[in-house]
Amino acid sequence: MADDAVALAALRGGWQHVPRQLDPVRLGSTEVTTWASSIAGAGHLVIRVPVRRRQRLEAGVAAAGHLAERGVPVGEPVRGLSGALVAEHDGFAYALVRCPPGRPLAAGDPIDQQWWGDALGRLHAGMDGFAHPGLGPWHRVRPDAAHLDVEPWLRGAVGSAYAALTRLTVTDRLTYGVLHGRPRAAAFHLDPATGRTGVVCWGCAATGPLVADLAAAVNLAGDAGTDELVEGYAATGTVHRGPYDAALPVLLRFHWAARADAAARRLTASPTDDEAWTTLTAAAEALA
Repeated sequence: MADDAVALAALRGGWQHVPRQLDPVRLGSTEVTTWASSIAGAGHLVIRVPVRRRQRLEAGVAAAGHLAERGVPVGEPVRGLSGALVAEHDGFAYALVRCPPGRPLAAGDPIDQQWWGDALGRLHAGMDGFAHPGLGPWHRVRPDAAHLDVEPWLRGAVGSAYAALTRLTVTDRLTYGVLHGRPRAAAFHLDPATGRTGVVCWGCAATGPLVADLAAAVNLAGDAGTDELVEGYAATGTVHRGPYDAALPVLLRFHWAARADAAARRLTASPTDDEAWTTLTAAAEALA
């Protein structure tokens, strides 16, 4: 059965919703599958992860609920027939999210970058006091992992970035909190009617240094200049500018190391994964 047909069956069983179609969108990692759909005239997202990641998905949708209670525009989770935020079907865990109004932000637009940075800063501030058992660590990179042997340069590059991150966390006073994890521009919607920007979905939330989320956003912007993104985040005052000016280059390098690590892990399971090889090639250049 096709992925979208399985997702439709999950919606039927978990929420009694049967939209006409599901359109795939890319908002999360390779383990997070997302579809956009219209239900009762409103935009929704269907988020799916392997069932072993259910608790982290629950943490993400619970974080969205926490922000909604604080008046932050957000994709609000829709409870299923059982009253739970997440439903299981055919080996996967699903969440249904009602999207905030507006359009996705564009990573290459300087004005949108200001909205993007501002929204990320307000998201971090709004998560103060949130706790959930599904919140995990923000990365799982281990320099001694066997899959780093997939390319001869990889272990040394990942080890160097990991060591620099370790020195940073020991010597600098970083602000820690709840992270979005994949704060790409399209994960935020700007409502032209109100001028407010809201986060569409979380996927799987985590805990870590808040500047790691900013570094992730800069990394996900690709070749687009990101000065306006960083300035938009700085203007919120969520994190003092001095510490993250020093931390951002280290975390940008580490994010490339983490992407390389994830690609190598995928290649050990599927050596012909073209997307993973493309990521690894880009990481080799970034980490050189």
